[in-house]
Amino acid sequence: MPLPTDLIPPQAVNFAVRTLYALPVPVRRLIAGRQVRRDGQRLALEAQLLLALAKVEGAGLSDRDVNVSRRRLERSQRLIEGRPVAGVGTRALTLPNGDHDIPARLYTPAGLPSGSPLLVYYHGGGFLLGSLDTHDSLCRHLAANAAVRVLLIGYRLAPEHPFPAAVDDALAAYEHAVKNAESFGADPEAVAVGGDSAGGNLAAVVSHHAERKPAFALLFYPVTDLSGHRRSRDLFAKGFYLTDPDMVWFSDQYIPVERRTEVKASPLLADDLSGFPPTYLATAGFDPLRDEGEEFAHRLADAGVPVVLRRHEDLIHGFANMGGLGGRFAAAVSEAAGALRMGLALGGTTARGGPAG
Repeated sequence: MPLPTDLIPPQAVNFAVRTLYALPVPVRRLIAGRQVRRDGQRLALEAQLLLALAKVEGAGLSDRDVNVSRRRLERSQRLIEGRPVAGVGTRALTLPNGDHDIPARLYTPAGLPSGSPLLVYYHGGGFLLGSLDTHDSLCRHLAANAAVRVLLIGYRLAPEHPFPAAVDDALAAYEHAVKNAESFGADPEAVAVGGDSAGGNLAAVVSHHAERKPAFALLFYPVTDLSGHRRSRDLFAKGFYLTDPDMVWFSDQYIPVERRTEVKASPLLADDLSGFPPTYLATAGFDPLRDEGEEFAHRLADAGVPVVLRRHEDLIHGFANMGGLGGRFAAAVSEAAGALRMGLALGGTTARGGPAG
């Protein structure tokens, strides 16, 4: 059933949202309401205002009809997009994986010389939602600000293609990228992986299982344990974009309970993470997935992996896709892009001796 706001053209709503975010801080605070505090953290005004707008929009991430959820995610992303990033070219590709092809999109910043690094990126969406289009803006930003080529992967989605289809596609896409890096204009020795949420899970799985390890891993609030339930799942169960019921719905559609302890589903449960590539892992303070992401970073550090753990304690799940709204969202994405650029320039040696907060 369509929502009343679905009748309003996305361009009109996008203009209204951008106008709202340009208002003076006192006016935006009046609209957003009293500042939210939880677990010793203060929610950023930009995030609180977005949550207030989401209530007006009336749509959540999960719906009994997965196709409705997919359409709503596509629409919601158009509502918050900023101005297009200039100077980044794109090319549609298909990557082979057995009897089917994987759609992909290559982003190349203007003037980037051949032999530059390549980031293989997996979009988020709970393994059910998301597409090349929902993460177009983010990949443009990463390409431009990190000075890398970005290969965005359209892996198969559940429930039509349950676990391990997404993992199979993620591994096949990465292996193809490494073998054919030069045809993309990239350095085969400087192929990194990245992803957000479910995509962060896939990037972590690829980092652990690929025969040839990535040069670097960029993980935004990754799903790392589909079998567990940590404190942040209760603290931020509702009201902060991603909810605990969303996670239950995503997991149930993606993978049966009896397979959730497999390392290709829950990389946090791996016995040995010592071969993992150098990593920048960003979490959000007001996110049900916060604790499992941070536990994964500590596991990496304990295994001797160079890792930077960055908690954006005032942000919510999904902030990487909200950079078009500016402010704290844009700053967090820019920081991640800088970490990726620096990590690849240093050959992945971003940190030694444990997580940095």
